Amino acid sequence: MESLFGAVGAKTIEGNGSWVRFELNGVVATFHRPHPDKEAKPYQVRDARAFLEQAGVTP
Repeated sequence: MESLFGAVGAKTIEGNGSWVRFELNGVVATFHRPHPDKEAKPYQVRDARAFLEQAGVTP
């Protein structure tokens, strides 16, 4: 997800521990980096999609 957000121009803001924030077009979203696995959970994918839609990114 971080690569996708970066590709559309989102600013990455490191948080404490595994938390990371992204800012895009005035919209801010906070995500937890998955570990030890690298796969995102279904709810994280849903939240990422909602973040991109709110920020005005369309497929």
